[in-house]
Amino acid sequence: METLQQLQLAHLLNVPFENLDIHSKTPIVLDVENIYKKVVVHKRGGFCYELNGLFIELLTAFGFKAWRISARVHRLDETYSPEYDHMAIIVHLDNDDYLADVGFGEFALGPLKLETGTIQADARGNFVLENYEDNYLRVSKIIDGSAKPEYIFRNVPRAFDEFKDMCYYQQTSPLSHFTQEKLISRPTLNGRITLTGNSLKITEGNMINEITVPDEADFNAQLWKYFSLKAPCNENSKQEILDVP
Repeated sequence: METLQQLQLAHLLNVPFENLDIHSKTPIVLDVENIYKKVVVHKRGGFCYELNGLFIELLTAFGFKAWRISARVHRLDETYSPEYDHMAIIVHLDNDDYLADVGFGEFALGPLKLETGTIQADARGNFVLENYEDNYLRVSKIIDGSAKPEYIFRNVPRAFDEFKDMCYYQQTSPLSHFTQEKLISRPTLNGRITLTGNSLKITEGNMINEITVPDEADFNAQLWKYFSLKAPCNENSKQEILDVP
């Protein structure tokens, strides 16, 4: 269990959640070798299909029994997004199952046991899993004494290519929140650093510092300063992204 916790924390602290390829019109394809080159070789980040898609390869290489699951994200209108909207991981360890997720932005820093009704303490707050309708489990964060839903999921193994259509939707549809603005974010031990198209937000404990990012040049400067990344570009990719299967 300690090894799983350390691997998840190390991944979260070092690999950012980001959608920069979407805004450079660089196709994101569910191919482990391509994702490995992006994240490990080029020291980039990604979104859930990439981050959890690669993290499960690491876990299984270490000998963990793990599988991908599909999750449906809670929305402002109290409904849940379609199946395959989010990818997470279940790890079977010491006769119990755990939810591991390195691709959901501000979420638990450690694995959560698939045990319903028990409040589980994490460095990012308290979480609880509950039974939900149609054999789903719901994971929520406890905020001000109330459970705020994050997403629902079934503990059913999924193949990587089952997420292909939603991965394509997320990077091409004007209705996808990933196409709305550039975003890169990663937690720190005491807070989080988040850079969007128009702001930089740094949280340290209870202190929040937010500054305006006025233009692309400043965005790129902050991207390098806080994430050691240069903005990706793909000059001839407008047609390429339309051709992603």
